[in-house]
Amino acid sequence: MNLSFMNSVHKNLSDLTYDVLIERGSDDKVIATVLSMPECRASGGTEEEALNNLRSGIEARFANAKIVSMKMEPSKEENPWMKLVGKYKDDPQFDAMLKYIEADRRELDAETESYYQQLDAQDK
Repeated sequence: MNLSFMNSVHKNLSDLTYDVLIERGSDDKVIATVLSMPECRASGGTEEEALNNLRSGIEARFANAKIVSMKMEPSKEENPWMKLVGKYKDDPQFDAMLKYIEADRRELDAETESYYQQLDAQDK
C-alpha cells in the first residue's frame, strides 16, 4: 500500500468546520458533541455556553498537534478472488446448482426453526 502525505497542513483551527450535535441533557444542561469526534463534547447552561466550552476543548486538544491530509493509493496487487470472477458464467448447470443450494438452505432453516420452537415449548 502506498501512502503519501499532502502538504496541506491546517495551521489555524478557524479554517476547520465541524458538525456539532446539540442536545438537552437530563439535568437541563445543553450538551454539544462533535459528530466526527464523539469523544469531543462539552456542556453548558445555554447552547452558546456549551459551544464556547466545546471550542475551548477542541483548541486545547489541538494546541500541540497538527492535522495533515493523507492520500492512500490502492494496492497494486491483484485480489486473488478476482481469478474466480465469471468462472461459472457459461456453465449450464450453474442455475440448477443455485436452486439446489436455495432448497437445501430453506430445509435447514425450517429444521432450525422447528428445533427452536421445541426448545421454547419445553421452557414453557
